[in-house]
Amino acid sequence: MYIKKIILFIVLAGLVLGGVFAYRVYSAFFTPNTAFANEEAFVYIPTGARFSEVKEQLEPLLEDVASFGKAAQRKGYANNIKPGKFRIRKSMNNNDIINTLRSTNVPVKVSFNNQETLNDLAGRISEQIEADSLSLLQTMRDTQFLKEHGFQSDMALSLYIPNSYEFFWNTSAVEFRERMLKEYERFWNDGRLANAAKLGLSPAEVVTLASIVHKETAKVDERPRVAGVYLNRLKKGMLLQADPTVIFALKKELNNYDTIIKRVLYKDLELSSPYNTYKYAGLPPGPIAMPDISAIDAVLNPEKHEYYYFVANVERFGYHMFAETLAQHNRNKAQYIRWVNSQNIKR
Repeated sequence: MYIKKIILFIVLAGLVLGGVFAYRVYSAFFTPNTAFANEEAFVYIPTGARFSEVKEQLEPLLEDVASFGKAAQRKGYANNIKPGKFRIRKSMNNNDIINTLRSTNVPVKVSFNNQETLNDLAGRISEQIEADSLSLLQTMRDTQFLKEHGFQSDMALSLYIPNSYEFFWNTSAVEFRERMLKEYERFWNDGRLANAAKLGLSPAEVVTLASIVHKETAKVDERPRVAGVYLNRLKKGMLLQADPTVIFALKKELNNYDTIIKRVLYKDLELSSPYNTYKYAGLPPGPIAMPDISAIDAVLNPEKHEYYYFVANVERFGYHMFAETLAQHNRNKAQYIRWVNSQNIKR
């Protein structure tokens, strides 16, 4: 009888201990463990992160970091960390959090436009994905890659078509560049390539001319007309004489692309630079900025006319006055110069 009581006691104690253990396991895995008031929070886990770094990021978001650590060890996550951006929802338990961190990398939207240089582009992209600006810039300037795909170094910026794209946050510099190459090839479809061929220009040359058109006018509806002027000049063998190229040449000479230049002076036109289209015929070596898609398509679908000149319209700001003859242009230009002088714009 005594032995039966001992056995019964041992069984009951085992059941109690088992219940306690089961409760603790259940609590560690399935009790809500978030500490934020919003409906969701995001965690960015860098490539090569250690588990201690993951816990450090999660600490402000969790009620009980220790229980998360134990659950992560039991599920094997602590030794198999995935990089990326992850969404933690309010009232998630440790099991849900770990499963999310294992398999639900959330894409980010990467947007860019109007960057003037590769440096600017690299900086802009590094704000949106894990890759830093230095690795991005080095990858964008990779001469072997550029040569393999038919780009001169000065034309490297033309590879990047401004738009919004989905990436995983942990995208590397090389992965970003490879994706942009695919987007470039997708953008230059048969229709656009055919239009470029009709103009006698390569896609990179179209982007270079589009960058000038983009800088000349912010008015999308005017861009096909401006593009037509420059194409008329190219056909006739005239100098492009585009002020934005001179401004770019000055900035390049100063190695300061943040310099603000509102007025091109006559002395600037003598600057010895292949980007100075007042001094050198044809297109400059590469784009002077990243043109909008509207500017690229304006070059590919230019307005057909006989204009060879244009100058800012002081009565309709943002637009231009166009002329077929130099005499007519000089009259338009005189009006513009009077207005500039009245505004006391020196530089």
